[in-house]
Amino acid sequence: MNMPAKFRREVTSGVVVTRGLDHCLFVYPKAEWEHMAQKLSKLPVTQKSSRAFARLMLAGAMDAELDSQGRIMLPEYLRQYAGVTKHVIVAGLFNRVEIWDEEKWREYQAKTEEASDEIAEGMGELGI
Repeated sequence: MNMPAKFRREVTSGVVVTRGLDHCLFVYPKAEWEHMAQKLSKLPVTQKSSRAFARLMLAGAMDAELDSQGRIMLPEYLRQYAGVTKHVIVAGLFNRVEIWDEEKWREYQAKTEEASDEIAEGMGELGI
């Protein structure tokens, strides 16, 4: 998979690819991944949801290097998790990139746009 040129400048030391939320893949620069892994290590092991989230993020994580053309290889287990087929959407979000199967992205985007009023209200409660 070809990574956007804008993102390549940030990941000269490689990336970590893992299962993301909503059945997409998260791609973190290595330094950002280390920060995330530290946060995950501090979650209470006694809470079922904490264990589940840490497993989701950590158990399938893999190091990847970009080749000379800015591409990374995605292993089959991650492609299956995200349902990635031939066409993908790469979305840049703050500290990571998300990789989506194009059809799943379109479905997610339509649902999100349809619920935008409710989402905005929830964000207002968070002070945004």
